[in-house]
Amino acid sequence: MPAQTVPLVVLASAVLHAVWNALAHGVRDKLAGFALMNTAFLGCGAALACLTPVPDPAAWPYIAASAALQVGYQLLLLQAYRLGDFGQMYPIARGTSPLVVALLAATVLGPGLPAARLAGVLVISLGLAGLALAGGLPGRAQLPALAAAVGTGVMIAGYTVVDGTGVRASGAPSGYIAWMFLTQGAAMLAVATALRGRALAGQLRTGWRSGLAGGLMSLTAYGLVVWAQAQPGSDLATVAALRETSIVIAAIIGALVLHEGLGRIRLAASATVLAGIAVLELTHG
Repeated sequence: MPAQTVPLVVLASAVLHAVWNALAHGVRDKLAGFALMNTAFLGCGAALACLTPVPDPAAWPYIAASAALQVGYQLLLLQAYRLGDFGQMYPIARGTSPLVVALLAATVLGPGLPAARLAGVLVISLGLAGLALAGGLPGRAQLPALAAAVGTGVMIAGYTVVDGTGVRASGAPSGYIAWMFLTQGAAMLAVATALRGRALAGQLRTGWRSGLAGGLMSLTAYGLVVWAQAQPGSDLATVAALRETSIVIAAIIGALVLHEGLGRIRLAASATVLAGIAVLELTHG
C-alpha cells in the first residue's frame, strides 16, 4: 500500500467530519436533525453488533458512560450551533477537547506536563482565546454560545478517555464500536422523544436527507480513522493530529460557504489551535 494512502484517508475523514457538522449547523430543526443522525448510528450499530464479537462484561460500564457523554455532547453541540457561527463554534469545541485531555493527564492521571506538551497547551489556549475574541470582547448575549462550545469540548474529552479505556477492556474492539454506536443512537433517540413526544415522528420527515447523510458521513469519518490507525506502521500521533485538520477546514467552510464574518481572523486562530494539537500529539509518550 502506498505510504501516502493513510494521510490521505485521514484527511478525507477530516473533510467529512467538518462537512457533516456544517450540515448539522444548517439544519433548521437541529434536535430532529441529530435524531435522524442517530437513527443511522442505531441501524449501523445494530447491523455491526450482529457481525462482531460481544464485548467483555468489563467493557459495558464504559459503553454506558460513553452513551451518556455522547448524548451530552450532542445536546451541547446543537445548542452551540443554534446560538453561534459554525466557523467559531466548531473549532472551539474541537480544540477544547485535546486541551482538557492533556490537562487531565497531567493533573489527575499522571505527572506534570513536559515542556514540549506544555507549549502545546499554551498554543491551543492562545488559539481558543483568538476564536473567542475574534469579534472583540464577547458580550452577555454571546456567552451561552461560547459556554456550549466549551462544554461540547469537555464532553468530547470525556468520551475520548472513556472509550480509550473501554475498548481496551472489551477484548473485541469491533464489538465495542458496534455497541457504542447502537447504545448512543438509542439513547439520543430516547432523549429526543422525551423532549418532543409524539410530535418528533412528524418532525423527522423534514430534512431527513440531510440528517441521514450527516449520520452516514459521521460513521464513515470515524471508520476511516479506525482503518488508518489499524494499518501496519501507522503513527497514531500523526493520525490524531491530521484528523484535527477538520478545525481549519471548518473555519474555511464558515468563511467561504456560509459567508460568516471574520474569516481571516478565525482561520488564523483555528490554525493556531491545530498547531497546538499537533505539538501535543507528536510529543505524546
